[in-house]
Amino acid sequence: MNETEQRICGCIDAHAQQLIAFAEDIYSHAELGYTEHRTAGKVADWLQSCGMDVQTGLANTGVKASLGSAAPSVCLIGELDGIRSPEHPLAVPKTGMSHACGHHMQLTALAGAALALSQPEVASALTGRAVFFAVPCEEHVPMNRLEQLRSDGIATCCGGKPELLLRGAFDDIDAAITTHAHMVPCQSDFLLGCNSTSGFLSKLIHIKGRASHTAIAPENGINALDVVTLARSAIGMLHSTFRDQDCIRIGEIVRMGDCAINVVPHEVTVDLQVRAKTWDALQTVNEQINRAYRGAAYAFGAEISIQDDMGYLPTIPAQPCQALTDAAKLLPATYEPVNPSVHNAASTDVGDLSHRMPIVNFTYGGFSGTLHGADFRITDKEKAYLYPAKLAALTMYHLLCDHAAQAQALLSDFHPAMTAEEYRAYAHKFGCQ
Repeated sequence: MNETEQRICGCIDAHAQQLIAFAEDIYSHAELGYTEHRTAGKVADWLQSCGMDVQTGLANTGVKASLGSAAPSVCLIGELDGIRSPEHPLAVPKTGMSHACGHHMQLTALAGAALALSQPEVASALTGRAVFFAVPCEEHVPMNRLEQLRSDGIATCCGGKPELLLRGAFDDIDAAITTHAHMVPCQSDFLLGCNSTSGFLSKLIHIKGRASHTAIAPENGINALDVVTLARSAIGMLHSTFRDQDCIRIGEIVRMGDCAINVVPHEVTVDLQVRAKTWDALQTVNEQINRAYRGAAYAFGAEISIQDDMGYLPTIPAQPCQALTDAAKLLPATYEPVNPSVHNAASTDVGDLSHRMPIVNFTYGGFSGTLHGADFRITDKEKAYLYPAKLAALTMYHLLCDHAAQAQALLSDFHPAMTAEEYRAYAHKFGCQ
């Protein structure tokens, strides 16, 4: 390690207990997306203590601060929200929210990197702008709640990064460093690079039949629940036509209106998500689902409305850049690059960001159990909290030292899939304003 790299790691080691306390405080106070006011306040206070001017209230709760003002601008991202997992032992009793998603680990990496890079001797070695951005709501908002958020003027997108992209909060960012607890099986401390992940679309399907007494006059009723059953049968048969390489996944929740047991169910709402590895496959399957539901409604004579809404775009995969690999070599930790053949069928709003800028991503261990599960546990605080902070800080340093040579190389090799204007036009199609 050179002297600056030693300062970075030494600073994080010297403040290890503060960082662990920061992590565990957030771990036990998880909050719902777009309402992470306590968490955002903790992050803002930390960044202010590092001597940075802080912007707050971005997409309601986002927090943004930076060192330097010149180009290029590289952003380290942490995610503020938790996930509903009421059976987790640290779930908030009233809300069931927990950090079984591991987002508190990201925020600790952000806090440690901000502390280390804000040291005057380190900050003076950076060319460009180091941005620290805690963003709301990575765990997407279901459509019934999104309607209320839109009505209240809080948000129009189901995820925080799409909302911030739409509002221009990333327009001054050239590249992003993202982190997460391991999302695919990995025995190493670090997995370097960005796997492909699926994109998804949200759907809200409302079916209106006709109520009638199930014993006296069942022939006068139109059973909305039978429409769902027929549509689901058709979609089940369509599964045999789905290509394995497209990684199609369909999830749904059926909600019924108030109905007595002796009345034909006449009103049903289906919340549905369709996922796929590529945007083209996503659009194709989405149309097949629409036809299945419309056909089923026609067969029974029911009324149907289908509302498609913005989800997350598929993540564009990326091998680890030189800055990330060089940083990982400095730590007493095991690491490996992503396997290009491994696809993650989950979805993340980092996918939207990957269409606009290069993503420098790594995931890490230090936990046991399953993400989003009640058995998620931190098992190694150094690997879960301190190692990621060091790797994030060292990667940012390597990108921005030596006249930002590695950041410039990263940017020169990247060709965005969408411009800022094209992304906004895409979002506007789904009613996001």
